[in-house]
Order: sequence, then C-alpha cells, then structure tokens
Amino acid sequence: MNKYDHTKIEKKWQGEWEKKKSFSPNLNKAKKPFYNLMMFPYPSAEGMHVGNMYAFTGADVYGRYQRMNGYDVLEPIGLDGFGIHSENYAIKVGRHPKEHAKISEENFYRQLHMIGNSYDWNRALETYDLEYYKWTQWLFVKMFKAGFAYKDDAIVNWCPSCKTVLADEQVIDDECERCGTEVTKREMRSWFFRITKYADRLLENIEKIKWPEKIKIAQRNWIGRSEGRIIKFENIEVFTTRPETVNSATFIAISGNKNRFTGNYVINPSTNKKIPVWEAQYVLANYGTGAIMGVPAYDEKDME
Repeated sequence: MNKYDHTKIEKKWQGEWEKKKSFSPNLNKAKKPFYNLMMFPYPSAEGMHVGNMYAFTGADVYGRYQRMNGYDVLEPIGLDGFGIHSENYAIKVGRHPKEHAKISEENFYRQLHMIGNSYDWNRALETYDLEYYKWTQWLFVKMFKAGFAYKDDAIVNWCPSCKTVLADEQVIDDECERCGTEVTKREMRSWFFRITKYADRLLENIEKIKWPEKIKIAQRNWIGRSEGRIIKFENIEVFTTRPETVNSATFIAISGNKNRFTGNYVINPSTNKKIPVWEAQYVLANYGTGAIMGVPAYDEKDME
C-alpha cells in the first residue's frame, strides 16, 4: 500500500487550482451565484490557531457542496487587521502595527494556502489596506453628516489587560473571555450609531433571510424592541412596559451613570406618595431612559 504523502500531493493540486483559477468564478456571467463568506481572521498573534481551522473547514465544505450542485461559488478571504488586539500584539513584540501587519499577512496567508480551502485568492483583501479602509472612512463621514454617528458618555465594560472595551457577550463571569482579567465598569466618551432608527426595518427584514430560527431569535433579542410608556416622576423619566402598575411602584431604580439622583425621593404621580431613588445593577443605561419604576409586587428583580 502506497503511503499518502500529503505534503507533496496536496501542494501539487493546490498549485493546479490556483493556476487554473478553479475557485475564481466569473461574477459577470455567473448563472447560479452563491456567496460563501466566512469571518476573516484577525492577525493578533504570529499565526493561525485551531479555532480558525474549525470554523473555516466547515464553511469550506459547505461551499464545495454548493459548487457540486452547480452553483458559481465565491469564497473570499482576507485579514481583519484593524483593532486593539492586533495593535496590542504589535506592542508586545516591539513592532509598529503597520510593519507587523505585513509580517503577519505573509505567515497567515502561507498557512491558509496550506489547508487547501477553496478561496478565491484573486479577490483577497486586508482591512488595513488604504484602498479598503478609505471606504469605511467615507461611510463614517456620510453617517456623521446625516446625524447617524454621534458621541456620548456611556458605562462600558473595560479590560485593563487588553486595554479595550468589551461587548457584554465577551464578559464571562465578570472576566474577559480573551485573557481572563477581571472586567471593570467605567464611564467613557464613545462613538455611537443611531441604529435604533432602523430597528423596525431590521426586525421586518429578518423574516426575509434564510437563517436558522435560533439565529433569528438572537437577532430579535439583540434589537430588543419594547413597547410601553414614559412616565415622569418629577425630574426623572422612567420607561415601563407595564404603565398600569404605576400605583404599585414603591421606588425608582436607575443605572450607574445617573447616581446624581441616588438617595433622593420623588413623588409617584399616581399615588402622590414619596418613593426613594436607588441605583440598581440590572438597570441598563442604554435601555429606555436608564431609569425604571420598581414594582416588587409584580417583578422578581424589583423584589430582590
């Protein structure tokens, strides 16, 4: 039995595929176009890791399956080289981020070639290439001029080790999912996009996308549309989905960035009784007005 020499055989056929442009479809003449996009790796180390291979292999198998079913499959690849993680790694090894990006690019692409996925190497791109990011800058300026990009203060998750802001999903048991450092809360001036202006359209169009239902549910939850009323308790406006329970409100709960009100009292407009104002961790600054009415009789969190 002949031994399978993967280093020789696979390299040979990978060379043939690239020479014949086997995975570079003619987009202008594609009869059955299929866009098989996977997440670009970000070069925050010397090379690839097994997580990249785990994700890319499954996506590539699906792309090959579609190609065998007669689709003109475009499977692009590139490097998402912008970001604090890439910059932190460049600092760690003592190189300028721009210089290190080119070193990482060479090694990452060498490894990506080795695994033999059906990438269209004629359409590779890097997010740190001026020809790419000049368009993201152009888009930001357009958003800014239209009033959709603005600056505001916000309470954020901060990793002191990675020196970056983390999304809630990146914080596991109060620790950074990447390095395990304890995450702190801090107020920071940040850029925001007014995506809420598109929330209804996003929710409606989710139904038109051929995604698994669990992904659609996650998207709906992320958008998190709530319908209710804003009730004014003197100088504090609260948002509630249960305005009919205002009679039972015994306190006001506010997010951490509104602590100037903590320890005060306000009048319940329905009962004319004074109720205290407290800071509560479960109240989010970016949900509603950042303040809610506490109704222990009907809400477990309020009771706790």
